[in-house]
Amino acid sequence: MKKNYKKIFFDTLRIRLIELEIANRYSQQKMRCPVHLSIGQEAVPVGISSNLNRDDKIVTAHRSHAHYLAKGGNLNKMIAELHGKKTGCARGKGGSMHLIDLEAGVEAAVPIVGSTIPIGVGISWGIKLNKRKNLCVIFFGDGATEEGVFLESLDFASLHQLPVLFVCEDNKFSVYSHKSKRQSKKRDIIKIANGIGINGKKIEGNNVFEIYEKTKKIVNDVRARSKPYIISFETFRHLEHCGPNNDDNLNYREKKYINKWLKKCPIVIAEKYLIENNFITISEIENFKKKIKIEIDKSFLFADDSKFPNFDELKKDIYA
Repeated sequence: MKKNYKKIFFDTLRIRLIELEIANRYSQQKMRCPVHLSIGQEAVPVGISSNLNRDDKIVTAHRSHAHYLAKGGNLNKMIAELHGKKTGCARGKGGSMHLIDLEAGVEAAVPIVGSTIPIGVGISWGIKLNKRKNLCVIFFGDGATEEGVFLESLDFASLHQLPVLFVCEDNKFSVYSHKSKRQSKKRDIIKIANGIGINGKKIEGNNVFEIYEKTKKIVNDVRARSKPYIISFETFRHLEHCGPNNDDNLNYREKKYINKWLKKCPIVIAEKYLIENNFITISEIENFKKKIKIEIDKSFLFADDSKFPNFDELKKDIYA
């Protein structure tokens, strides 16, 4: 366990430092696409992906960096994509919201709200038809559950008993609107799924080790028994909905609310647990940071040295 927890912490810290560097460099105007950062929400993708195999599939939405990296997506290709370079994971044509790495099992990131839910169900349907022993994980925000395709996808997955794990990252807000402005207080997506025949549960979304342990059996069951499942995680984004800045000055989230969640920072929780249980030393953590910084610096140099795509790329990968 000690060795495994160190790797899980490293992956969580790595995502945090990568996104902080994206935020730090965004004002240089080299990354011309919008960026939806996952700072504060890293525990869910890392906790889940630590239980996934290489051939397991994931799909995600606009806030996709953490999912891509946690599943093993190529960092150089991700940073190049943010810079619009042809060495990017979507050959420079998609930007932050269209990350893909088929070798790592990252099938798609699509920014249309709710769109990846039926896509993921389709992937899991293909897995079952081909009698493979893997699964598909669909990451989405709570706002996506208001789309009609959410219910339709749950129903189809339940009817055909598909190997799909629905993962809702509920940070309570869609842009600047709290979900209470759009949803009844009695609304519960787990109960909705139960009514369609899918089991599920709610899990606190900031302790990466707890998420890893609590989802291990769930992931294995979905894969082995070809049975859909849904998990809702309560979490919190530290920065603005879209962009690299702190938007507390807009006052749509109360200071008391913000401070409560900042105390639940996934990095702080994981670091404290490892140190208090003598699983890691401060020196090891500093070495982790140095190693990650070297990797990050190399990825930005890779992006800078890469060329922009040619105009003929515009006519490629288009469905007629």
